[in-house]
Amino acid sequence: MRDKILAVIEKNSRINLHELAILLGEDETVIANTIADMEKEHIICGYHTLINWDNTSEEKVTALIEVRVTPQRGKGFDNFAERIMKYPEVNAVYLMSGAYDFTVMLEGKTMRGVSQFVTEKLSVLDQVMSTATYFILKKYKDHGIVLVDEEKEDERMKITP
Repeated sequence: MRDKILAVIEKNSRINLHELAILLGEDETVIANTIADMEKEHIICGYHTLINWDNTSEEKVTALIEVRVTPQRGKGFDNFAERIMKYPEVNAVYLMSGAYDFTVMLEGKTMRGVSQFVTEKLSVLDQVMSTATYFILKKYKDHGIVLVDEEKEDERMKITP
């Protein structure tokens, strides 16, 4: 039953317990207790609202920073991750396979602010060997949700022979 609950609330975290119970054919109390247990076990770690910031007046810059580090003896990569994730600008930290060890996602008000974070806070750490910064210019799909108008007409002039 846990997997069924997770599948539903992953797509719609706003569904109320009554609707979820009906959908899954379970008692509302059982559903509520199961969700509470999964929250305590950190299976459910939070509930989020996906906002298309491009449709607001708020200026935000999102960047992906690839980071190559020297792992610390006995701690591996964990020490670096624990240190970086404490910064409020950092939204996500992922240990990766490939040319770089980490991908760090962060938000700032300007590209300059993000660049300053990278040069003044990230690159100066002893473990950091190199970084690569990529600014997200436009989001088309995020968390499985299409953010652009899919049915937009082709505005190019038609050329016929």
